[in-house]
Amino acid sequence: MSHKNQSLGRRDFVKSSVAATSSLLLVKPETAFGYAANSTVSIGLLGCGGRGGSVASDFVNNTDSQVTALADMFTDRLEATREHFDKLQAEKGRKKVSKLFKGPESYLEIVDSDVDMVLIASPPYFHPQHAKASIDAGKHTYLEKPVATDVRGCMEVAALAAKAEGKVNVHVGFQIRYGSHFAEQTRRIHEGALGDIACVNGFYFAGDLGRRSGEGMSAAELKLRNWVFDRALGGDIMVEQNIHIIDVYNWVLNAHPLRAEATAARKVRTDIGDVSDHWIVTYYYPNDVRASFMGTQFLPQWGSVEWRFFGPKGFSEAAYSGGLRIVGENAWVAGADAAAGDKAPEIDPLGDATPLKAQAFVDGIKNGKYDNQLKQGAESTLSAILGRQAAYEGRELSWGELLASDQHWQTDVDIANLG
Repeated sequence: MSHKNQSLGRRDFVKSSVAATSSLLLVKPETAFGYAANSTVSIGLLGCGGRGGSVASDFVNNTDSQVTALADMFTDRLEATREHFDKLQAEKGRKKVSKLFKGPESYLEIVDSDVDMVLIASPPYFHPQHAKASIDAGKHTYLEKPVATDVRGCMEVAALAAKAEGKVNVHVGFQIRYGSHFAEQTRRIHEGALGDIACVNGFYFAGDLGRRSGEGMSAAELKLRNWVFDRALGGDIMVEQNIHIIDVYNWVLNAHPLRAEATAARKVRTDIGDVSDHWIVTYYYPNDVRASFMGTQFLPQWGSVEWRFFGPKGFSEAAYSGGLRIVGENAWVAGADAAAGDKAPEIDPLGDATPLKAQAFVDGIKNGKYDNQLKQGAESTLSAILGRQAAYEGRELSWGELLASDQHWQTDVDIANLG
């Protein structure tokens, strides 16, 4: 199959995203001109599940921010999250959570409140809608990955970049890019430590995830509480979880894939939802670079996340568990002093990733130097969707074909009538 002129390039992708919106954004004066160095940034947490609570805790623990408002569909989530942050913030001499918003309209209430930033950790299906509301309200916005679960949603988020540019600080939750050891390794690769990249290999072998009990719940509530197992709500594990590695591929290669071929199946975890439990994907990047990826999400006790880039001068190796290195002409070991002959130290490369990202986000708010990661986030999400759709359709799929599909999913969960 010929793919000449089929793929939509980076320039066209960005151009189409910017052209999609021309709305005027109104912001508060203090948002437009930055904050005083000693100001405490107030956080509104939209989505009180495990990920949202974890990232918000990283903000509180590593910056002078504080969570002042919470929004969620469920009372038990709101109460447990308020209790957590009231205790955490009391230990730091900060205020308690003062506002709780519950129900399908809670996202509108929290963006209309007096918080400085909104941390969006709702199910990914709702991310485009929630991000738009936050940015329209002039709020600094931290949007968890993935930015959407379908193509249209990704394009809607990319289009928001024009609204946000220079007016609010916007991050997408790809924390690996902020880990100091990951960043140093990537810097060296970009400076030519491996030469021209020839091929890439990576995997995300993960354990099974816990289920929420269905006792006393409607079918809709049960599905919403277990959204990660639902394709429409979560995007399938290729998009919801494995996207971290695909984002690394895009980061290091400074490109998105041109096409993909893939396979996936439900063979082990068949008791819940409709998502696959393992994936095998081959991506084709510019400059004839092939990148293989394999992912699982059913292992009972063991997991591993790693990736390698190969070039004529050597190869790089990185893992969540540590041991980052470059082998070859430009050898390097994360955390080691080569001149002193140090051996590879035991390091936690993920340990400073989210804290540094949180600090960069708050610093950007205070100094008025705003990031805008919406296009990057949309591009990485589309890259993961490209692999997903190639597997779903059982054929090689190009970037251009994916964008032209205008894929739009609809959930059967009616959040307005959950009860």
